[in-house]
Amino acid sequence: MAPHRPRPRSVLALDVGRRRIGLAGCDPLGLTVTPLAALRRGRFPADLALLEPLIQRRRVEGLVVGLPLDAAQQPTEQAEHCRRYGERLARQVGLPLAFVNEHASSWAAGERHGLHGDRSGALDSAAAALLLEQWLAEGPEPQALASAPNPADPVGTRPPELGPGSDAQAS
Repeated sequence: MAPHRPRPRSVLALDVGRRRIGLAGCDPLGLTVTPLAALRRGRFPADLALLEPLIQRRRVEGLVVGLPLDAAQQPTEQAEHCRRYGERLARQVGLPLAFVNEHASSWAAGERHGLHGDRSGALDSAAAALLLEQWLAEGPEPQALASAPNPADPVGTRPPELGPGSDAQAS
């Protein structure tokens, strides 16, 4: 299937880690991707208190979250964590959500920007910028989520489909 470019809009991309969340945004026309200051992780309510004003200030219309799939395209434990976090955030802020495969995005960002070994958050946000560039080129369209998780699924609803370029290559 050929990649389908999503509708341009202001989007916030998140590279969700256990200690930090790399952030990147794009302008409403989808022309400029900007790495933003990474967020040091706390409990979800504390993260939300920092993300909501950013979302409002940037007039964000959608979220893109990276899922670290393995080389065989299977979800890792971290991918499940990222999926749950993205879904929870999307529900809380009432925005549609798209996932992209972030396999090797941190490595690619480190290579591109010379950030290997960075602990400041710059690498995390550079990875988020790569995720956003990938999403702008290939999609998928963000999908609205139900307001509450499906009780039959203990970790929430199944994620929207990954974009067509979400393969095992570096993102």
